[in-house]
Amino acid sequence: MAETVLEVQNINKFYEKDKPTEVRALQEVSLKVEKGDFTAIVGPSGSGKSTLMHILGALDKPTFGSVYLDGEDISKKKLSSLFKIRGRKLGFVFQGYNLISTLTALENVMLAVEYSGKKINAKNAAVDALTVVGLGERLNHKPTQLSGGEKQRVAIARALVNKPAIVLADEPTGELDTKNSQDVIDLLKDLNRKEGQTFVIVTHNPEIAKQCKKIIELRDGKIVAKN
Repeated sequence: MAETVLEVQNINKFYEKDKPTEVRALQEVSLKVEKGDFTAIVGPSGSGKSTLMHILGALDKPTFGSVYLDGEDISKKKLSSLFKIRGRKLGFVFQGYNLISTLTALENVMLAVEYSGKKINAKNAAVDALTVVGLGERLNHKPTQLSGGEKQRVAIARALVNKPAIVLADEPTGELDTKNSQDVIDLLKDLNRKEGQTFVIVTHNPEIAKQCKKIIELRDGKIVAKN
């Protein structure tokens, strides 16, 4: 039986709750992410994809419902107390890379280790992570010296460096051309297959989504299909 890494049960997210302008971003959403999954979350603009990703990543809390990470209900914790959980158990890859321009690739990845508070050698872990993503020869390059695809690889290394239970990727190919987009997805698939790394990817690109093992479709804040 597969191990459940992340589970949400009947989560709802309302903005301006109980007011005439109330927005129901998510309604009664339930899903499981199991160890080794490679899952896409898809849906039109305004469907609730980003809201769901923020809740899965402990960046926001549901109005109602429960969120379990490695069996622990984190939905009732204060946002301030979730910082350490994110650093230790979750990895993030964003559309815009979010690299610090004045730091080298190595330093950007080391920073994730330092923020996590893990008692590991930050430099050695960062070198290993960058080597895994094919940037072992680009350790001392700054973001301005890297291509878009290389910058996203640095971001992936940063997400992997603390060996998280799950990596959440929000439109990871959104700023890349077709070739670099496919290269990044091939890398994620390779990491999933060889390392057993669990991924959840938000994407609007059907060509990306169909390469995932599972697809969850959102519409108007509700899951309308799973396959």
